[in-house]
Amino acid sequence: MERSDHIKEGARYLGIYLLLVFTTLFIPVISLLSIFLLPIPFILYTNKHGLKSGAVLGLISFVLIFLITPLALPITISFVVGGIVIGELYRRKKHAFGVLVGGSLSFIGALILNYIGSIVLLNTNPVEVIQDMFRESLETSEQMLSAIGQQDQQALELVNVFIDQLTYTAPSILMILGVAYAFIVQWLGSKIMKYLKHEYSPFPPFREWQFPRAFIWYYLITYIILLVGVEEGTTLFIVISNLTPILEIVMIIQGLSFVFFFFHMKNRTRVIPIVITILSFLLPFCFISSEY
Repeated sequence: MERSDHIKEGARYLGIYLLLVFTTLFIPVISLLSIFLLPIPFILYTNKHGLKSGAVLGLISFVLIFLITPLALPITISFVVGGIVIGELYRRKKHAFGVLVGGSLSFIGALILNYIGSIVLLNTNPVEVIQDMFRESLETSEQMLSAIGQQDQQALELVNVFIDQLTYTAPSILMILGVAYAFIVQWLGSKIMKYLKHEYSPFPPFREWQFPRAFIWYYLITYIILLVGVEEGTTLFIVISNLTPILEIVMIIQGLSFVFFFFHMKNRTRVIPIVITILSFLLPFCFISSEY
């Protein structure tokens, strides 16, 4: 009876996964949400039944999708493997940040494999495709601004520099995307696991998030090197170009965490740090728009 229930549960999660795959592929608006739900059936199933059962379910899902679309391998690498890894780490009762590291590495690895596969098999460099899209969009925007008599040449040059540097900053972009996706998937998964009464390790309150102090020194050294100047195209330039956005994100998260910690210590309402967080993201855009 227990084995029968095991198979039925696997079939149920497999059906949910296949439904999410088709939703993501064919319903553009809903896909913005469903793409974050794809790994969750494997998180839940692996967390309850173990790595071997999760791998078998992942293999079956690959075969079924392969019979329908050639995208089976990229989809499986991108979502199934990460879901199985996160589910197994939850089963082993790892800390939430340990689960995040494992999930992030899985999704970053998937992005790298898909990136390499796109170049080798399709002879298409995703970074160059994105650059071309940005350039076309920039040209359209430039024409529209010229038509209404508003054009900031300096801003356009900055955007062009950003587009050109995508070639160098691709590694950091892949890392940021992988970690962000893993965090969202883990957060959604934890909410569903809580609802289903599965055991899991939740993230600590945001006010308690702390990065190693060494990150401050890395951040300072990086900016000193930037101020001194580095020749474009060199190895050091590529390293600094990739470290800078990652360290900036770390410093922003640590700063906002301290804001929440400060107001918690003062026994103030949580609304104040939330408003500060929202304003900290909105104000830069307000200043940019005011210049136009």
